Amino acid sequence: MKTSVYDHKGKESRTVDLPDNIFGLEWNGDLVHQVVVAMQANARQGNAHTKDRSEVRGGGRKPWRQKGTGQARHGSRRSPIWVGGGVTFGPRSEKDYSQKINKKMRQKALLVALSQKVRDGKVLFVDTFENVSGKTKDMVEAFKAFENVAGFETLNTKKHNNVFMTASDISSELKNGVKNLHHVTMRDINNLNPVDVLNHRYLVITNPEKTVEFLQTKVTTK
Repeated sequence: MKTSVYDHKGKESRTVDLPDNIFGLEWNGDLVHQVVVAMQANARQGNAHTKDRSEVRGGGRKPWRQKGTGQARHGSRRSPIWVGGGVTFGPRSEKDYSQKINKKMRQKALLVALSQKVRDGKVLFVDTFENVSGKTKDMVEAFKAFENVAGFETLNTKKHNNVFMTASDISSELKNGVKNLHHVTMRDINNLNPVDVLNHRYLVITNPEKTVEFLQTKVTTK
């Protein structure tokens, strides 16, 4: 499978051959769903915590005597039916939401998600950003130039999670140039995962040869 590679001015510079075992896999919704749900569960911190009646402060004495007041009997103000008392069946911080993901499943889900993005025409391969400085205005001009590529006319819409950009080597200049673009998320190729691929509309991959070389290790790893 051959696809075009563009320079930072939005002009086609060359073509690159994409291997079918990475970018030509069929969609497997069950696999991708299972992996994405597990990854989102593993990212869940579970900080929500409510106090039960043994942790609530106060309530050491009986509110009133057992009989003779005409009121219902109570033994402590820490009872869950009292305002300010303990919480019954509330969230507890000791709950573990993590799920196990097999390594091969995670790798396969990433390749399946990438293949679907390529089929949908949402992956833009860029040669390099070496000639672009670390100024935000230069990166803005580069992304505006990418709008001239067919299928990427809405690349710069002001929408969160619109563009996910990955590179084999992220320089400090490139990081500084992108960090102020709120619609662009950039991470190293080593941190590429199915959740980021599916959560963003477009995927911008720089230096496609090194990217393919890295993704090949995802295929051959036992």
